[in-house]
Amino acid sequence: MRIYTRTGDKGQTSIIGGRVGKDDIRVEAYGTVDEVNCFVGQAVTQLQAELFQDVIDDLEKIQHELFDCGGDLANVTKKRELKLTNEAIAYLETRIDAFIEEAPELERFILPGGAPAAASLHIARTVTRRAERLVVKLSKEDPSLAELPLQYLNRLSDYFFAVARVVNFRLNVKDVEYVRSAPVFRDGKRKEVSDNERKEN
Repeated sequence: MRIYTRTGDKGQTSIIGGRVGKDDIRVEAYGTVDEVNCFVGQAVTQLQAELFQDVIDDLEKIQHELFDCGGDLANVTKKRELKLTNEAIAYLETRIDAFIEEAPELERFILPGGAPAAASLHIARTVTRRAERLVVKLSKEDPSLAELPLQYLNRLSDYFFAVARVVNFRLNVKDVEYVRSAPVFRDGKRKEVSDNERKEN
């Protein structure tokens, strides 16, 4: 099987319904989603099944959904049949709520890190935020772009934060609080922090 085609040697690539430059914002967006998928795969390799089978199952499900998300972003045909669903977002919300309940209560920002899998999930979280910013930019260029990929990425970054904390908790690795953080969480939920509160801390 030959995986190279030579069709992209002049800086163009195929998307669903056309061809664009490899530096096109659409390519940047779905390429960043692929980057997220790689860090998720890395996290899976760092998790022990006896402690984290539920998380592994989640992450493998998410990997398939990230392929769906990338395909939806790459589709410029007039009749776009989306692969992502509202059910995928609802599932993430359910899992986020469960993980927030499991992990110790949090008041302040924490430093990304801890166990290797938690660190990988924090990287996935930040790359997901970058993908989200790119999709926002893409949506301004393409108003017909479906909202589901953006909504999914927004929820997914929250999922990665919640599950990274649970990974550390189950491994008895304590999250390290950012020493100059104002109290930013109440009952597991993020609150707005004023400029004055930031200055005081």
